[in-house]
Amino acid sequence: MPRRDLPPLPPPAHLRAWLDDSVVRADRARFLEDLGRRSLGPGRLLLLWAIAAVFAFGWSFVGMALMSFEQDRALEDIFGAVYAALGAGVLVPAGFWLAWGARRDRQVRQLLCAWAEFEPDPVVDARLRAPGLSLGWLLPSLGLCALGLWVTFGTAATARPGSDTYGEVAYHMGLGMILWITGLLGVGKAAAHYRWALRALTAPGRGSRSASTGLPPHG
Repeated sequence: MPRRDLPPLPPPAHLRAWLDDSVVRADRARFLEDLGRRSLGPGRLLLLWAIAAVFAFGWSFVGMALMSFEQDRALEDIFGAVYAALGAGVLVPAGFWLAWGARRDRQVRQLLCAWAEFEPDPVVDARLRAPGLSLGWLLPSLGLCALGLWVTFGTAATARPGSDTYGEVAYHMGLGMILWITGLLGVGKAAAHYRWALRALTAPGRGSRSASTGLPPHG
């Protein structure tokens, strides 16, 4: 996957007196816009869904492996082993991909918090709250949670011995769990951003702190 460099950390306190105020504020606005897009942009939601689709694709091989092993025939066991290997070949890289994305999100959040606390600007910070993007994450994610729970518990409730195999039930329940966990991750991200925005961007006295910590005039 292509990787773009993240913005740097805010300059330390002992260097701020040497920096131009307008340049610092322009950099802060640009970096916060970039970090906000990386954290809560539509591309991040699509990336989460893409990872979930890869997990579902890999799980389909696992489901076919389980159903093949249930046949208890030599040829079906061979096919089952092939399906299991294919499933592992898809699920393991998807797991690494998910871990990479989680680590990247943590880095972005740390930088976002650092720049948000550095020289607050009401105009820029108002855009950073992004209630529309939070809602865009929340509503589809709630739908995925509901669909995942319906598939999982519906499969378990309607399964009948003799007509549904254990492999089929395991496959559909696993697919429902993938949908539910994906939706839960989206809901958690939207809720975390909303709580952070309320705490960090609407804290009492933010404007006075900004004025008291402003850069000294030059010249």
